[in-house]
Amino acid sequence: MDDQKKAYLYAGLTVLLWSTVASAFKITLRHMGFIQMLFVASVVSMAALFFILLAQGKWKQLRSQSGPELARSALLGFLNPFIYYLVLFKAYDLLPAQEAQPLNWTWPIMVVILSAVVLKQRIGIKAVLAILVSFIGVLVISTRGDLLGLQFSNPLGAGLAISSSLVWASFWIFNIKDTRDEVVKLFLSFTFGSAYILGACLLYPEPWRFSPAGLLGGVYIGLFEMGLTFVFWLKALRLSRTTAQVTNLVYLAPFISLFFISLIVGEEIKISTVTGLILIISGILIQRSEKTPARS
Repeated sequence: MDDQKKAYLYAGLTVLLWSTVASAFKITLRHMGFIQMLFVASVVSMAALFFILLAQGKWKQLRSQSGPELARSALLGFLNPFIYYLVLFKAYDLLPAQEAQPLNWTWPIMVVILSAVVLKQRIGIKAVLAILVSFIGVLVISTRGDLLGLQFSNPLGAGLAISSSLVWASFWIFNIKDTRDEVVKLFLSFTFGSAYILGACLLYPEPWRFSPAGLLGGVYIGLFEMGLTFVFWLKALRLSRTTAQVTNLVYLAPFISLFFISLIVGEEIKISTVTGLILIISGILIQRSEKTPARS
């Protein structure tokens, strides 16, 4: 098998696994609180990344981290996994998965907006059009198609789902200029993030609920949303002749996810969800024509 076929294999596996996690979120939340679910998933991901570091012989890179580099990882870990997943999981707790998932996919548009505000980058005509198209998609999903009435089905849940995309965009902007090894950075982020999440678990007045189904769900999320899939994705990018040949596959994930949400979670997929998601992805693709980077 040549490298390009291997790249497609790794990318396809990543997209398939990412397509299942929205369903995993909803099912696990039936058995465990959202903060507890995040703690289990984060610790599992941290452990998986640690073993990957050892397998790749990067232990020395980890030990050689300077004080400023550790401080940067502490900040990144606060953004992701702590704040990002805390907000996202609470959104899934409040919304149907078919609404929370596409609203979270507005993060590439948030990158454009934050880049203009924080990095003082100019926004072109295509970027403005992309923001407008994706924003209409957000309204279609949040109002369940009632654009004229503007009656939001769950304003708090929709706000949290969109806020999670803003947190991810912030994480991406802070992370982009950090030239350290990606796996090392991610492991340190999850190490610090797990400590923050443990503190939140101890402070949050919610009784701890553990069950085999909940723990299994947390492990699945830790491995296939946060941990192993990241390594698979990096492998696909390295093997592919061009990044575009594999990054475009990512946009299949939210649509495949709707299939799993219907099949596994049992939600009846609304026309407004599909329409809104098409608009959001269309906006992202318009923006990508101006070379906006893809999630990696």
